[in-house]
Amino acid sequence: MQNIDLEGEDHEGSFPPAVEDLRQKILESDCILFSSPEFNYSVSAPLKNAIDWASRPPNVWGDKAAAIISVSAGMGGARGQLHLRQIGVFLDLHFINKPEFFLNAFQPPAKFDSQGNLIDENTRERLKEVLLALQAFTWRLKTATHAEINA
Repeated sequence: MQNIDLEGEDHEGSFPPAVEDLRQKILESDCILFSSPEFNYSVSAPLKNAIDWASRPPNVWGDKAAAIISVSAGMGGARGQLHLRQIGVFLDLHFINKPEFFLNAFQPPAKFDSQGNLIDENTRERLKEVLLALQAFTWRLKTATHAEINA
């Protein structure tokens, strides 16, 4: 759980080792793919806690391209995704707009086998479209950033 008491005495730049590791992985990444079930119309508590730790100054989420996928009953996590997008505004994350990916895992045909492997071909194709859109958006952001720096 995020707790400023766990930060160094100066409360700047010193985090628990697991948090430092998470922050470094985010800094080294080109983009972020969030995958979370919906909890009470929002994101899960562990995801929110990780987001909060990584947003401590200096915020490591800033200017990253991102996408969201979710699997839940009913609307497949749509409300949780909307809340994550709202959180992302403060973090300066740039989410792809389309395609969106919501999956009701309990609606036939079966989407996963007994080991949890994704077996539904239509779902696999939709997921591939999200990943390709995230890749393309990531390169567009990187190109735009490099052009601004070199201008």
